[in-house]
Amino acid sequence: MTAEGFLEGRRLQMARGVLLQCIMGGYPPARFYGSDDSDLALVPDPAQIHRLPWSKPPRALAICDADELTGDSSNLSTRGQLKAVIARYAALGLAPVVATELEFFVFAPSPDPTRPFQPPVGLDGRREDGLSAFSVSSNNGLRPFFNEVYECMAALGLPRDTFMHEMGVSQFEINLLHGDPLLLADQTLLFKHLLKEVALKHGLTVVCMAKPLAHTPGSSMHIHQSIVEIGTGRNVFSDESGEPTATFRHFIAGQQAGMADFTALFAPNVNSYQRLCHPFASPNNACWSHDNRAAGLRIPASSPVARRVENRLPGADANPYLAIAASLAAGLYGIVNRLEPSEAIQGEFEVPDNLSLPCTLHAALERLKRSQLAKELFGEEFIEGYIASKTLELTSFLDEITPWERRVLAAQA
Repeated sequence: MTAEGFLEGRRLQMARGVLLQCIMGGYPPARFYGSDDSDLALVPDPAQIHRLPWSKPPRALAICDADELTGDSSNLSTRGQLKAVIARYAALGLAPVVATELEFFVFAPSPDPTRPFQPPVGLDGRREDGLSAFSVSSNNGLRPFFNEVYECMAALGLPRDTFMHEMGVSQFEINLLHGDPLLLADQTLLFKHLLKEVALKHGLTVVCMAKPLAHTPGSSMHIHQSIVEIGTGRNVFSDESGEPTATFRHFIAGQQAGMADFTALFAPNVNSYQRLCHPFASPNNACWSHDNRAAGLRIPASSPVARRVENRLPGADANPYLAIAASLAAGLYGIVNRLEPSEAIQGEFEVPDNLSLPCTLHAALERLKRSQLAKELFGEEFIEGYIASKTLELTSFLDEITPWERRVLAAQA
């Protein structure tokens, strides 16, 4: 939209079905988004209108809510779903607090999708070989790129906690500061957009796939979660003596109750399960533990005021609004129903059958299809539409024959 049209308050409308558009560009049958395919209104959030510092000529980006023309939030909007979950907490005098950790890869341009990604050539004329995890100098070869990333983050008002080189080849992680869940989802979305745009300026490609390289750790989007009382700001996961509360246990139990049903929301793509089936600290389970990265739900070492639950299942490819909404909704379900968690695990452990999670997109979608909990928390329209869109993507993937199949199976009797 032109700046003039935006400033005049001109309403931008969009077909309702766009909210179920799959990643290849197609749509499920119209019955999943209303047979008329009527319009929605895109209503900009006044706090999320940003001039894009990397853009020439100047452009701005406005994060919008997708509302029905009646003024109600669309059930198909993931941002709307997150706002609804936050409202349920508020009705109980509670406010969730979250932080996201986002991992991503920086690669050289890759115009041929049949070839593996490669790290970029650094200022020293060499490609990284994967021996730079946690090095203080590991991203010097990409310093011009990262300098502009930092500058653009500051211009967009995106506060950052820590930035580091992760375990993969040319893989990095950012920790965003904890805060309001909707704000953190907006910031995560803006940061991913910023990364890709600035990378293009520097002749690079940023990839937020869950598993872009074989034999290499994948990229996660861990979600740290705590809950405070509205008004006092007290962390309800800790009592006056600093010990964990019943609410803390109930929240963990709710997470456990929802993780298998919600796996398709945390791991939304075929590639997501490449990360989970080859776990490098990417646990595909609903176990919980004190400071054990093999557990899907980790309780980081912290002071009582910072006691929190880390959901380690979501990948970098997850929709931040939906992943945060699903995780918080499951926790609230546990609180309201006073569920009790399993015993905490420590050290090396075998995952009990009742705490294992789906390990393919097909299995995850089948589990979501059967989930009454998902329909109760997000509504049938959203869950059925999501499954329909993701089924299109799975079908498209299964319509192709991979190089592995041709290489290994063609010679078999």
